[in-house]
Amino acid sequence: MDWASLAEWTLKSFALIFALLGGFAYLTLFERKLIARFQVRIGPNRAGPFGLLQPVADGIKLIFKEELIPAQADKIIFILAPIITVVPALVIMAVVPFGPPIQLFGRTISLQIIDLNVGVLYIMAIASVSVYGIVLAGWSSNNKYATLGGIRSSAQMISYELALGLAFTGPVLLTSSLSLAEIVEAQRHIWFVLYQPVGAFIFWISTLAEVNRAPFDMPEAEQELTAGYHTEYSGMKFALFFMAEYIKMIAVSAIAVTLFFGGYRGPFVDQVPLLGPIYFLLKVVGFLFLMVWVRATLPRIRYDRLMAFGWKVLFSLALGNAMLTALGVLLADMFQNSLWLWSIPVTTIAFFLLVAYLMRGSIAGGNR
Repeated sequence: MDWASLAEWTLKSFALIFALLGGFAYLTLFERKLIARFQVRIGPNRAGPFGLLQPVADGIKLIFKEELIPAQADKIIFILAPIITVVPALVIMAVVPFGPPIQLFGRTISLQIIDLNVGVLYIMAIASVSVYGIVLAGWSSNNKYATLGGIRSSAQMISYELALGLAFTGPVLLTSSLSLAEIVEAQRHIWFVLYQPVGAFIFWISTLAEVNRAPFDMPEAEQELTAGYHTEYSGMKFALFFMAEYIKMIAVSAIAVTLFFGGYRGPFVDQVPLLGPIYFLLKVVGFLFLMVWVRATLPRIRYDRLMAFGWKVLFSLALGNAMLTALGVLLADMFQNSLWLWSIPVTTIAFFLLVAYLMRGSIAGGNR
C-alpha cells in the first residue's frame, strides 16, 4: 500500500460520509416539502429562503435539547445503541460504485471506496447489524414499552431480511458475480429490472420494511407502544436513530439502483465519465420520491398482517423468483442463447400473480 492509495481512500471515505450526512439533513426537508405538496400544504418555509435552512434549525434544536438517561437503564448499552444503529448505515455504502473510473492527477480514480469481489455478501452482512442497535436500545431503556418495541422491530427486520437476501440472487445469477462493479457493468446494454421485475419489487418492499418506513413503520406505532424502542431517547441520541433511518433510505435506494437499474450507466457515460454520478443521483432521488409517496399514501398495516405478509407472501415470492431465475440462466447457458433469459420475467410474473391469488387472504388480513 502506498501513501497515494491511502490518501485516496481517506478522501473518498470522508467525501462519502459528508455526502450522506448532508443527504440525511436535506432528505428530511425533501420529505416534508413533498408530503406537504401531497396534502395541499406549504411545508417548512420560515428558516431561510424557501425553508432551505430548516434542517440546520432542526439540528441546532436537537443539539441543545436536554439529554435524558433513565435512572435504571443500562447506561453503557443505552449510549452505544444509537451508534450501533447509525454506523452500519454509513459503512454499507463503501462497496457501491457511484460512477466509472476517472483520470485525476495522473491516477485512475475509481468512484467507489473499494470494489470487493464479495460486495453483495458485504451488504447483506452489514445490513443485519443494525437490528442489534434497535433491540439493545429497547432492552437497555428498562421500559416495557421500549422493550416490546425493540423485540417487535427486530422480528420484523429478521423476517423481511430473508426475502431481501433472496432478492439479491437475481442479479448475482445473471452476472455470476458478487461484485457490484461487475453487476453494473453487466447492465451496459439492458437493466436487470427488465429480467427481474418481481425481484426488484421484492427488494423494494423488503427495504421499506428494513428501514421501518410506512406502511411498515411498526416500531413507531405510538398508539400501541408510545413510540417503541426509542421511547426513552432524547436530544442527539434520538437524532442518531432519526439519522440512521434516513441514511439507510439513501443507502437502500443506491443499492436498488445498482442492482436493478443500471447504477451509474446512462447515455454518453463512456464519453463523459462525470455524467455517471449525475445519472446515479437522479435515479436515487427517484427511489426516494417513491418512498415518500408511499408514506403519504398508504396507512400503517397491523402487525400480524405485516408478519403474515412477510412470511407467507413475500418469502414465497422471493423463493420462487430465485428458483425461476436460476432455471432461466441455466437454459440460456445450456442452449447458448440469451433469448432464454426472457423466460425469467414471463415465468416470475406468472408466479407472482399465482401467489397473489392464493395468498389474497393473507394480504387482506382475512382467515383464508
